[in-house]
Amino acid sequence: MLTLKMLRDDPQQVIDRLKVKNFDAKPIVDKVLELDSLRRSLQQQSDNLLAEQKKRAGEIGVLLKQGLKEEAEAAKAAVAELKTKSAELLEQGEKAANELQDNLVLLPNLPCSLVPEGKSAADNLVVKEGGPAEVRLPEGALPHWELAKKYDLIDFDLGVKITGAGFPVYKGKGAKLQRALINFFLDRNTAAGYSETEPPVVVNAASGFGTGQLPDKEAQMYYVGLDDFYLVPTAEVPLTNIYRDVILEGDQLPQKITAYTPCFRREAGSYGKDVRGLNRLHQFDKVEIVRIEKPENSYAALDEMIAHVEGLVRDLGLKYHILRLCGGDMSFTSAITYDFELWSAAQGRWLEISSVSNFETYQANRLHLRYRDENGKPQLAHTLNGSSLALPRVVAALLEDNQTPDGIVIPEVLRPYTGFDIIR
Repeated sequence: MLTLKMLRDDPQQVIDRLKVKNFDAKPIVDKVLELDSLRRSLQQQSDNLLAEQKKRAGEIGVLLKQGLKEEAEAAKAAVAELKTKSAELLEQGEKAANELQDNLVLLPNLPCSLVPEGKSAADNLVVKEGGPAEVRLPEGALPHWELAKKYDLIDFDLGVKITGAGFPVYKGKGAKLQRALINFFLDRNTAAGYSETEPPVVVNAASGFGTGQLPDKEAQMYYVGLDDFYLVPTAEVPLTNIYRDVILEGDQLPQKITAYTPCFRREAGSYGKDVRGLNRLHQFDKVEIVRIEKPENSYAALDEMIAHVEGLVRDLGLKYHILRLCGGDMSFTSAITYDFELWSAAQGRWLEISSVSNFETYQANRLHLRYRDENGKPQLAHTLNGSSLALPRVVAALLEDNQTPDGIVIPEVLRPYTGFDIIR
């Protein structure tokens, strides 16, 4: 959430910068400033009435001591009237404050100066490429959903029977490959200084609001109506909310945590190869990294996170590129986002497997997450998060790009975790 100070100090800058996200902020900014002015005016009027009320109340005792009962009664009546008017002003001020808040949360985060202009994913900027220059597949190469069936790794039809489309059942070596990837990612994350955490996978509305999923993305989240809970769309939500309503000491930063969770997303379904198999699921596994940083350190931390995720992808031996998202393809809450995509030779397309983002103070303002600066004054922290990594499309690329006439070869870094080097 943007701060009121930012809007008061330079509303035009907010309007201009949000144009990079193709967002017309002027009507909302104007409304917020109008409501802010009204709220402050009502507060001032209420304060003036309270001061007058206190003054008149003090006069009542003096008048009574002087035997001026009629004047004292008039003063009492005046005090009662002032109380009524003050209460009315406070109610109006509370209404204006609530309406202000409702409008303020409609403004996305400001994109940082590095974000390129653009309207869609077609305008994203490739900043780096890596992995094999070319992925050569054997004759008759199969897409991962056919490989999964051939080697009895994943049963998509059984998932439909048990739950519905988008809830696969991993079997045998397929299940072991999942567990191997999770453990590999967690081990690498903890070796890089991230503290492993196991958070809940259901959260309350306050947590959803804190990280910006609510009220923006409620249609994409699974809702447990009886308890007013949401299934997590990413471990970012519970991990970052660990710090909700927290003031950290300066020497406690940075905070670096990681977690594996299943994730749940009610993404709109469609037909075709782009959503077949593991390409789009409603339940999937993901390992996440989250950092809480001082503002002056957050972009160096972002670079570290990008390099860390790149190391995971590179060591899996997969062809990848890194994209800096344009304004039109960024999330509501992000100041800057880098996406990692793997090349699927069997499908002839790129598969997104990670997003690494800096939210600057946007989430921290919603979370009331602060730290004490060198003067002991509370300041908003910066929050960052990244996938390290989302499993489904990693598995898809691993199966497709490592298929041979003899079976699917397991990357060397995973063999200590799988206990086997090939799937036959």
